[in-house]
Amino acid sequence: MSQIFPRSANTISRVSIVGAVLLIGLLLGLVYELGASPWVTRQYVAREQPIQFSHERHVAGNGIDCRYCHTSVEQSRFAGIPPTKTCMNCHSQIFSNAPFLEPVRASFNSNKPLRWTRVHDLPDFVYFDHSIHVSKGVGCTTCHGQVDRMPLMWQNSTLQMAWCLDCHRNPERNVRPRSEVFSVSYQPPSSQHEVTVNGKTFTDQVEMGKALVAEYQIQKLTSCSTCHR
Repeated sequence: MSQIFPRSANTISRVSIVGAVLLIGLLLGLVYELGASPWVTRQYVAREQPIQFSHERHVAGNGIDCRYCHTSVEQSRFAGIPPTKTCMNCHSQIFSNAPFLEPVRASFNSNKPLRWTRVHDLPDFVYFDHSIHVSKGVGCTTCHGQVDRMPLMWQNSTLQMAWCLDCHRNPERNVRPRSEVFSVSYQPPSSQHEVTVNGKTFTDQVEMGKALVAEYQIQKLTSCSTCHR
């Protein structure tokens, strides 16, 4: 009986199978990379706001503490958006007639709040509590980046689940002394920079982090119900 398929058919079939597997793997990799890219996460994208508020000017230039505007960050799951009155505490005296601040004055006079665009906007199915992270020694800049260098606010982190889980699994990499939570100039301990906590000096972040994890009784919570309630 003559051979139906040529001998090359075996080679072609093997190459086709391997090629299909590699193609599928490549497509899955591309989908993963696309999902984590700024095009999807909007990471590093400055958001348009009703007033082009500069954290760089107010934090670095004027030395305003985060809690002056975000008043509920230590007691509530929400950091809080400042009412217009907070802006007018200063701007009734400083730049009081500046044209670019007219929306602020109009909001204050009409008692209608400004409609800010949320920069860090988690999905509705995700539960996040600012107060517990602050009390456990997670600094503002750990998640929000160096806001003192942002003329316009952008999302510094991906805010994706993998990013959250990385910190939950390894909190010692990011935790800092509670006294430094709101510091934008804080530097973690290193061979060039010492940090003293409770009379003990550290030159390594992980070493200090492990001590703080024990002191602050930080649990490595990674169960689904921690964030998805």
